[in-house]
Amino acid sequence: MNALDTKINEHFPGLVVRKDLVKAVKGNAIVPSYVLEYLLGQYCATSDEASIQTGIETVKQILAQHYVHRNEAGLVRSNVREKGRHKVIDKIGVSLNDKDDVYEAEFSNLGIKKVLVNPGTIKTHPKLLVGGVWCIADLEYLATEDKNTSPWLLSSLKPIQLSHFDFEGYTQARRQFSTDEWIDLLIQSIGFNPELFSRRSKLTQLVRLIPFCERNYNVMELGPKGTGKSHIYSEFSPHGMLISGGEVTVPKLFVNNSTGKLGLVGYWDCVAFDEFAGKQKRVDKALVDIMKNYMANKSFSRGVETLGAEASMAFVGNTQHTVPWMLRHAHLFCDLPEKFCDSAFLDRIHFYIPGWEVDVIRSEMFSSGYGFVVDYLAEILRDQRNKDESHRYQEHFTLSSDISTRDRDGIHKTFSGLMKILYPHGEATPAEIEEILRLAIEGRKRVKDHTMRIDPTYPPVRFMYTDPAGKEHAVTTLEEREYPSLYRKDDDGAEDAETSDIVAVVDASASEATPAAPSDGGAHVGAAQNIAATVPELKEQHLSFEENQKGISYDKLIGPYIKGATTLTITDPYIRLFFQIRNLMELLETVVKFKAPDEEVSVHLVTVEDEFKGEQQKENFEKIQAGAAAAGIDFTWTFDTSGTLHARHIVTDHGWKISLDRGLDIFQHYEMNDAFSFANRLQQHRACKAFEVTYIRL
Repeated sequence: MNALDTKINEHFPGLVVRKDLVKAVKGNAIVPSYVLEYLLGQYCATSDEASIQTGIETVKQILAQHYVHRNEAGLVRSNVREKGRHKVIDKIGVSLNDKDDVYEAEFSNLGIKKVLVNPGTIKTHPKLLVGGVWCIADLEYLATEDKNTSPWLLSSLKPIQLSHFDFEGYTQARRQFSTDEWIDLLIQSIGFNPELFSRRSKLTQLVRLIPFCERNYNVMELGPKGTGKSHIYSEFSPHGMLISGGEVTVPKLFVNNSTGKLGLVGYWDCVAFDEFAGKQKRVDKALVDIMKNYMANKSFSRGVETLGAEASMAFVGNTQHTVPWMLRHAHLFCDLPEKFCDSAFLDRIHFYIPGWEVDVIRSEMFSSGYGFVVDYLAEILRDQRNKDESHRYQEHFTLSSDISTRDRDGIHKTFSGLMKILYPHGEATPAEIEEILRLAIEGRKRVKDHTMRIDPTYPPVRFMYTDPAGKEHAVTTLEEREYPSLYRKDDDGAEDAETSDIVAVVDASASEATPAAPSDGGAHVGAAQNIAATVPELKEQHLSFEENQKGISYDKLIGPYIKGATTLTITDPYIRLFFQIRNLMELLETVVKFKAPDEEVSVHLVTVEDEFKGEQQKENFEKIQAGAAAAGIDFTWTFDTSGTLHARHIVTDHGWKISLDRGLDIFQHYEMNDAFSFANRLQQHRACKAFEVTYIRL
């Protein structure tokens, strides 16, 4: 175990499990992860390897003997008949037979109906009446000559969820973890390897948990396929219900006026709508209207009676277009069914998760470290639904006065949810509070900006906050900073001071595909001139880039400043591992693009020899040297042995120094071995890390 896993087991003994064990025991059982982790938590919540292996075999044995596979349902029914009694793990739903005034259960996989249920069981577990619940049940068979009486009897039933927990112990243990460690623990708890996610990406994943700890929270996530949008809502908590967007009806969701039976929002903490997008989907206008009322007022009508509910709503779906296409031609809600592209409905969304920032799930992204047994974390989050942490920022920051009440509610709910998830002990520094406040404002701003594209009658809003010193801080979305001209197509075109310099470098040099006019002498017409054709006058400046930002490449960032140089000196102590050396190779490709074919450029690297793989490092440099010579680059290198090399910069012989705080390592992890991935082929399709660059004239 690494240091974090050791610490997790020390402070949460018996409440955490190794996350790769779920795959080890699941086999072909079609059950949610929280069901498997419930069993693993009973037998494998330890760091002792021998106990884990014994526990795995026990869980496998339990599943083999008691989990009902649909194709083996007949055999299980026969076993119950022959034995008279048998314990099964199945999804069970209950309905009221009003003719006989009895409750009857239906076993989803076992395929039996009309099993009598004690009314006391329904009072204890009312969610059995809506949607069905995974349970461990003792089932009996008692033959009878009365054809109207079912031979099946339910002697006991236990929903698969935690019965009790110690919230005070949870908060005390939280104090032993730094914020970074706690975030990594939460990311491992939902099954992902935190090392492959940036800070912003981790927080984006955790926003998906807010519906489980915040009442009446409305969140939407639209993005590409395969990013795990619905996973949390189907696998994470026994208190959430995932339904197909096409299955939504007023009786199912709210109330059946003819029977008086409450719908999903009356019983579940979170109702998630999968496959919510789709322009051609037919939608009941009455459903949209009642949803608008519920999302705004937390209530709905049953005849003349008004009922309240606390269920949060999550809407997830796939986008059909890229972000720049949507910004140029429509808005970020353009893939929703027409009746849901209603500004009044959309304005009730508290946060829009930018699904295009979330990586497509790959096998290496899953965690093998320790995380909370998910039903334990689910109960912790549910317990916090009664709390309100939205005021926590107010002693440090003040929202702009022109932010409307509805905008403010959205910001407050997101902020409160993240405070409960990240700081359940209530202890956060002003910088940590500011981080989640900015994220909460950004998510609501994304909703408002694109609602205004649909309905221009909404008044413009400045999404800003003020710090204790009285300084105002404007908040912008990441896509607004990446594509400012497209984002502000309906505005006056003015740019924020914070982003104008970035735009100047990133946009003005982004003309690689534009054919260049021949030069006066007709020489050197090619890629170099195409790239640099519209580069603005170079100037000293300092630029900052944010996590997950795309559209960045060495061609745009460095190319204009090295054009015309004959000698470059690259200083970076971390050109050792394969991906770091690949970054160097890509920089040399930029050098080739920006020099004329009849020019030669000397590139000298100053780095540090790798302690364990120095020979492989030298071999890679020699291969680069041989290949670069054919392209007109004289590549050399030296290893610094002083032990004090920390600077990362590029110096040219024509008067520029480019200081990079992360060196060449500006891109997040991407799949290098996938020949069909554009992120592998083109840097501008990769998400970058947070970094800064300073251009200095020597």
